[in-house]
Amino acid sequence: MDSPPDEASAIKQFQLLMEAVDEPLKTVYEIVHQGYPKETLARFLKARDWNVPKAHKMLIDTLEWRMQNEIDSILMKPIVPSDLYRAIRDSQLVGLSGFTREGHPVLAVGVGLSTYDKASVNYYVQSHIQMNEYRDRVVLPCATKKFGRYIGTCVKVLDMTGLRLSALSQLKLLTVISTIDDLNYPEKTETYYIVNPPRIFSACWKVVKPLLQERTRRKVKVLQGYPKDELLKIMDYSALPHFCRGEGSGSSSGSDNGTVDDCFSLDHTFHQQLYEYIKHQALLVDSSLVKQGSVHVTFPEPEPEDAKIAKDIESELLSLGDSKNGLVGVMKGLNLSGRWKGLF
Repeated sequence: MDSPPDEASAIKQFQLLMEAVDEPLKTVYEIVHQGYPKETLARFLKARDWNVPKAHKMLIDTLEWRMQNEIDSILMKPIVPSDLYRAIRDSQLVGLSGFTREGHPVLAVGVGLSTYDKASVNYYVQSHIQMNEYRDRVVLPCATKKFGRYIGTCVKVLDMTGLRLSALSQLKLLTVISTIDDLNYPEKTETYYIVNPPRIFSACWKVVKPLLQERTRRKVKVLQGYPKDELLKIMDYSALPHFCRGEGSGSSSGSDNGTVDDCFSLDHTFHQQLYEYIKHQALLVDSSLVKQGSVHVTFPEPEPEDAKIAKDIESELLSLGDSKNGLVGVMKGLNLSGRWKGLF
């Protein structure tokens, strides 16, 4: 179940606990909830199976993490020069292609073709957090206003095209990003649509699916074959990610009005607006843009056991090639509790 019968009671208890926190945390909390505290409390309660003390600790930890890492000002820190940011966009494929008919932002992620090899881990983490913050502080509030009701979640379309075992060489970075999302941005995704899954993903999914919580499992839809028809049930054609249109859309494709259709590209309207927004915010606090340098965000280091698992997975899977049976055998040995479940 997503919520217990006494959902209102749990939220009320949580509210009372939050009213007792120190003023600095309350200020950060206001930025997090964006005027919708009850909905925010419900997100953290869902993430901790409606256990109020655990949800309270999770939210306090998030607020302290934000203070320690100056997350509230991260949208004032552009990644410069622009060539570096373009390289990051070319290797960390993510973008906003539009909105569903119900108003949920459609976030596309190129899982299979992302290489994460053009910058340091810190830059990729900075980029990821900036997109999270822009989503929560700009995109979702705009959607809420436009559609006349609270919209606090998005839909993600994960493109598995090109997924290879070699992608697991980025397992540590993916773990970092997943950990940040799991601990600090819980329950922000309405549905995950997996499209163009190759055989390697199918083998993984058969093992992983039974290990996920029922709440998470219900959010994931694996679309075999041609995904456009299924996605068009919830969004218009104009909101489809370019890789779901079946027309050979690529990074150089453009629409009739001259805009770039590839939502991963820095030249796409979403990324242009995001980058301009960050540069504008930077200028509000300084007459010159910040010097080149990544933002260093702290994140939990993998526990010794997790670190060993990650190393073993990487070395063993890279040596397996396309051996489906071997892949499944290794995946069975993976403990997906805690942070690891966020990877799948």
